[in-house]
Amino acid sequence: MSTATERNPIRNRGLKMIPYGSRDEWLKIRRGYIGGSDAGAIIGLNPYNSAFSVWAEKTGQVPEFEGNISTRTGTLLEDLVARLFMEETGKKVQRLNFTLVNPDYPWACANIDREIIGEDAILECKTTNSFVNVKKFRTGEYPEMWYAQMTHYLAVTGAKKAYLAVLSECRDFRVFELERDEEEIKALMDAEREFWNTYVLPKKTPPVDGHSATGEAIKKMFDIDDGSTADLSGLEHVFDQRKSLIAHQKAVKSQIDELDNSIKLAMKNDSEGSCGGFRVSWKVQTTSGIDREAIKRDYPEIDFSKYATQSRVFRVTEKKVKAT
Repeated sequence: MSTATERNPIRNRGLKMIPYGSRDEWLKIRRGYIGGSDAGAIIGLNPYNSAFSVWAEKTGQVPEFEGNISTRTGTLLEDLVARLFMEETGKKVQRLNFTLVNPDYPWACANIDREIIGEDAILECKTTNSFVNVKKFRTGEYPEMWYAQMTHYLAVTGAKKAYLAVLSECRDFRVFELERDEEEIKALMDAEREFWNTYVLPKKTPPVDGHSATGEAIKKMFDIDDGSTADLSGLEHVFDQRKSLIAHQKAVKSQIDELDNSIKLAMKNDSEGSCGGFRVSWKVQTTSGIDREAIKRDYPEIDFSKYATQSRVFRVTEKKVKAT
């Protein structure tokens, strides 16, 4: 007869197990740690999140991400994915409704989807409709941010293996395996430790980057226009570099437009074209967008101001220097 340790090696490893009774409680706990979904962002492997936005959430600068329709769907389908995994592999899994913390990595936590009964392994359940992800699956790959997430979970739980079960487009199911790699775990945990101790604990602003999530975080942090004027002295090099890059961007765009025009001239009235591995589509499309100016002309009596939305618009202009 197997012992409890053999059946449940993870929960018998001496980890701190923090219970929670609601999603709000879970979010509050999670804010105090780096979670698995944060790992990829911290090392630059998450296309949806950045190290800066993680810092802004952990330090209370912006609200914690509470999910969207995609994450809600994933949560609802988690049971189905776990069941498909059991049918596919013959393994048995069970929930572990605790936030796990390993004393070796006190800044990190793990909320694993399932633990494998009788095996020192965890299961991560995913659903996706992303075309990019589907293409990766067909070549035996999966997103790097999921790799970082599972490596994070292996570090915290101490498990020897992680299984990744993925249901894509509700018609393709695949299982991947990730063996514990101590060098990869050390590299990730070192990066997380530095991020936590350097930026999160002292609430020191980390370097910004061009990630869209960083821009969204900054916009949320400073969403009020108080009418004052900022002294940006000392940022001359930033503006000079920005001006140079915009000039280069315009030059490149002009070159691309020139090439596109040569292709259009060659196509004439054709809807599609091909050249080696390239395919071109140049078709007439009707959009469902609203012509606001036309509506104003036809219905001048309507007050459109009450339908207007407000947002802070960022624009940089260069002062014209008068010749002397």
